[in-house]
Amino acid sequence: MNQSKQPKARVLAYYLPQFHPIPENDEWWGKGFTEWTNVGKAKSLFPGHYQPHVPADLGYYDLRVPETREAQAQMAREAGVEGFVYWHYWFGNGKRLLERPFNEVLASGKPDFPFALAWANETWAGFAFGADNKRLPLIEQTYPGNDDYIAHFYAVLQALKDTRYITCEGKPIFIIYKPDQLPNAEHFIELWQRLAVENGLKGIYFIAHQQNKYTDEEIKQCREIRHNEGYSGVNIVNLSYKSTRQLPLWLHIIRSIFHKNRKFRVLPELLPYDIRVFRTSYDSEENVFPTVFPNWDHTPRTGLGGSVFYNSTPQKFEEAMRYAVSSVQNKKSGNRFIFIKSWNEWAEGNYLEPDMKYGTQYLEAVKNSVL
Repeated sequence: MNQSKQPKARVLAYYLPQFHPIPENDEWWGKGFTEWTNVGKAKSLFPGHYQPHVPADLGYYDLRVPETREAQAQMAREAGVEGFVYWHYWFGNGKRLLERPFNEVLASGKPDFPFALAWANETWAGFAFGADNKRLPLIEQTYPGNDDYIAHFYAVLQALKDTRYITCEGKPIFIIYKPDQLPNAEHFIELWQRLAVENGLKGIYFIAHQQNKYTDEEIKQCREIRHNEGYSGVNIVNLSYKSTRQLPLWLHIIRSIFHKNRKFRVLPELLPYDIRVFRTSYDSEENVFPTVFPNWDHTPRTGLGGSVFYNSTPQKFEEAMRYAVSSVQNKKSGNRFIFIKSWNEWAEGNYLEPDMKYGTQYLEAVKNSVL
């Protein structure tokens, strides 16, 4: 990579810190469980369905190993990814999960690679998490109030002040995954902004992670709501273009008959990989940040109840990336964020890391579009 070449966009990749055993996963799923357990047992569910996905260069890694984290950062850097956005789990009353990899990155100073945090404020329960009892929470997201909000702030303050932390307008960015579920968001944001200034920061650049806002009116409405709550920007995250025209006729017919009733499904939910998934009329706005998926396949966690991008390829991903890059070119250079979902969500099929089928082609697609 030519280190002197300035990237055309600030590409950030969401990063799952799950690939190491923790006591809670041992209890819920069995001794030694990590996401690799789901990845390894995945099966092909229809002709042409790419499963299982097998990692290549990095293997079935353990994120407690610092050499793995260094290798990930080097791969990302060479591809033009500016930094990782680590999923951060704070369930209330000080309860955290999966914090070890990031805590070690923070404490060690390695890898010397930019990062930010995204608060995954969501109850772990039901179908999306592969739970046998769809109604029983594995762990519940709670919002106990001011004392907990303050404790939460001071738990991440060291990270926010780290020289590697990614900033926008001189402020560390902090993403909230489920903005609709954060009660009295205006108060939470106002409190953290005050604490940030009291602790030597210019403030915090809060970004709302907004899923499945397809129409201009939906995006306009969510932008207005988030602005009034105190967010600095929104990250639009669309998964499905509302059309099945690109599916083969036989898949379209079977899908139309069976997909509405999960109990009788013979196929997972099939979504055509279409560049229109990632386009909105607001992508060029200063405080709107698009998201591009390399792929999506939730069946390793949920089987026939999952959803799958049909016919995703590195070439189509590069086309989507090139569109996203073009959409941010007229923004201030510091606001040209593009989020990739994700760096390593192997059990959801969205990852940039090399696998046995495509090798480094998804990384090369990022590099081709950004550098």
